[in-house]
Amino acid sequence: MKPKLLLLHGALGTRNQFNYLRSHLEDHFELFDFNFDGHGGVPATTYSIAQFAENTANYLKEQNIEDCFVFGYSMGGYVALQLERQRPGTFQKIVTLGTKFGWTPESAAKEVKMLNPDVIEEKVPRFGQKLKEDHEPLDWKEVIRNTARMMLDLGNGAALSETDFGSITTEVHLGLGSEDTMVGVEETEQIMKWLPNAGMKILEGVPHPIEKANPESVSRHIISSLS
Repeated sequence: MKPKLLLLHGALGTRNQFNYLRSHLEDHFELFDFNFDGHGGVPATTYSIAQFAENTANYLKEQNIEDCFVFGYSMGGYVALQLERQRPGTFQKIVTLGTKFGWTPESAAKEVKMLNPDVIEEKVPRFGQKLKEDHEPLDWKEVIRNTARMMLDLGNGAALSETDFGSITTEVHLGLGSEDTMVGVEETEQIMKWLPNAGMKILEGVPHPIEKANPESVSRHIISSLS
């Protein structure tokens, strides 16, 4: 029987972010995924890491999934760590890629500057159209606004603390693409030091958007971390 692997998508994304990875992983794992509230057409009343962690816990319960691995891309990695902190033992191992940890008022404001739906619609209409298609029947512009508010909340105190990370004893493998312009090496290294049982790997040539990453590089990171 293949081990179970839960895939958690990133901000503004959906479970479809992993479509290009499935063929590289399905021989090794039994794969599971879902859309967080407020993504992929799923309605939401709250946008927060804590809410998405609750979504994850509910999904695992509904699917009767225990003793699973988890791969969290970007925000999905943060959600996995949040849930493991709240409910120790939820995951056997945690693997992340491109998860941003350095949340301050300044860093959050910097990220939010790029989350203006009107500018996206004007300057990068293809991206806006993709978001529209990904999140229908939700308003894609409201998805962006809610994500921006969540980021500001992280920068203003909602992020996990050193003590929070220090309480997570599960084995964690932090991945960071060498071409990632959103997440820095120093912030990832800092979290690795705070986590009691963590390692870090730089994936050469991998950018932040997972859809643009070499699937073989990403799948190797996941498989080798969980072997």
